[in-house]
Amino acid sequence: MKLPIVAIIGRPNVGKSTLVNRLAREKSAIVYDEPGVTRDRTYLPAFWNDREFLVVDTGGLVFNDDTEFLPLIRQQVMAALSEASAAILVVDGTTGPTVADEEIAAWLRQQPVPVLLAVNKCESPQQGLIQAAEFWKLGLGEPFPISAIHGNGTGELLDALIAYLPPVAEVPETHEISVAIVGRPNVGKSSLLNALAGEERAIVSPISGTTRDAIDTIVERNGQTYRLIDTAGIRKKKNVEYGPEFFSINRAFKAIRRADVVLLVIDALDGVTEQDQKLAGRVLEEGRACVVVVNKWDAVEKDPYTIYDYQKHLQERLHFTEWAETIFVSALTGQRVEKILKLVNQAAEEHKRRVSTSVINEVLEEATRWHSPPVSRSGKQGKIYYGTQVSTQPPTIALFVNEAKRFNDNYRRYIERQFRQQLGFKGTPIRFLWRSKKAREVENVKVNRAARVS
Repeated sequence: MKLPIVAIIGRPNVGKSTLVNRLAREKSAIVYDEPGVTRDRTYLPAFWNDREFLVVDTGGLVFNDDTEFLPLIRQQVMAALSEASAAILVVDGTTGPTVADEEIAAWLRQQPVPVLLAVNKCESPQQGLIQAAEFWKLGLGEPFPISAIHGNGTGELLDALIAYLPPVAEVPETHEISVAIVGRPNVGKSSLLNALAGEERAIVSPISGTTRDAIDTIVERNGQTYRLIDTAGIRKKKNVEYGPEFFSINRAFKAIRRADVVLLVIDALDGVTEQDQKLAGRVLEEGRACVVVVNKWDAVEKDPYTIYDYQKHLQERLHFTEWAETIFVSALTGQRVEKILKLVNQAAEEHKRRVSTSVINEVLEEATRWHSPPVSRSGKQGKIYYGTQVSTQPPTIALFVNEAKRFNDNYRRYIERQFRQQLGFKGTPIRFLWRSKKAREVENVKVNRAARVS
C-alpha cells in the first residue's frame, strides 16, 4: 500500500527519534544523547485504530546556522514535509518554549500541511498540563503533553492525528521490492540512492559516517514499487566504538535481513577489500538476493581489457557470490544507474521462484549420470534418492540421501553448479539441505505420493 506520511519535526534533542520508535512500536530510529545523530529521513510503518501510515524521523531543525551538516538536514526536513499528509512538531516540556521552537513554529504556520504540537518529556500527568500550557504561544493549536519514553499522552495525540489520514480501504495497494544498499564508508551508497530516486534523498558528503540510520525511500518505475534502504558504511568491527556508529551498523545488518535484494556497492578505485568480502558473506548468510554494483566506474582509466580484468578480479575475490549479477556504474554521472533496477527485478523474481519436484529430480538424475556420488574408503557409495524444494526466499532444496556425510564439499558444489546451469537462479543463493534417509523410508514416501496422485 502507498501509505500516507507523517513527518516528525523539531529542534535537536527534543525526543523525535524516541517518539518515532513509540509510534512505530519498535526500536529502529537511533536514540542517543548527542545532537545531530539523526541526519537523513527515516521511514517506519505505524498504525492507530483503522489507519496505517509511515512515520518519518528527521534531523534536528536549526535555522540561521550553516555549520557542518545543518543546511543539508534542513533540506531533508523540508523534503519530508513536502510529501507528508500531516506533521508533528515535537518540543521539550522541561525547557519551555525556546527561540528555536518559535522559529520552527513560524515556518510551519506558513506550510499547507496540518501540524500537531507534541510537548515531550511530560512524565507527570499533572505537571505535564502546566508544562504544555506554555506552548499555546507557538500558535499551532492545542499542545498535547506526552512522554515518548513511557507512552503517556500518545493515544490522545494519535486520535487527533488520524483525522488527517485516509482509512486503509482508501489506500491503493502496491507490491514493493525491498532493496538494501550496503557497502563500506564512502563507496557512494547515498549518491546511488539519490541517482535512483531522482532527488537529493540522502545527505552526500565526503566525510565518512554521514549516513547513520537505515533510510527508506519509495521509488516507482514502470508500475513497480521499490523500497530503497540506504545504510551506514560498515567498517571493521575493531574500528567501531560504542555510540551512534555502533547502532548504525546494527541497523545496516537489519536492513540486509529485511531486504529482498541487496545492492553490494564496491568502490571501483579500491577494488574488492577484505571488508567487502565479509559483507558479501553476510548477504549469503542471510540468504538475500544480490546485485554487485561497482561504483565510480567513470574514474577508472580504461583500455580494451579493463572490464575483463576487473571481472576476473571480482570472480577471484567474491567467488562465493559468483551467482550475483555485476554492473559497472557511476552514481555521479548516472551511467547505467537505471539498469540496476532491471537486475533487481530479475534477482527478486529468482529469489521467490519455485521449481516442481519432477524438474528437480530430472536435474539430479542427469547430474548423477555424468558424475556419480563419491565412494567412501570402505567401498560404500553415496546415493541421492530424490529432491524437492521446501521453501523460497532463498530457494531451498532438500536432498534425501543414504548418508549425508558421504557427500564431500566438492560434490555438493558440483550439484549446485548443475542446478544453476539447468535452472538458472541467477542473482539468488540456493540452499541445499542434505538429509540422511533409509531406503525403506524413501520407498514409503514414493508409495504415499503415488497413492495421492491416483
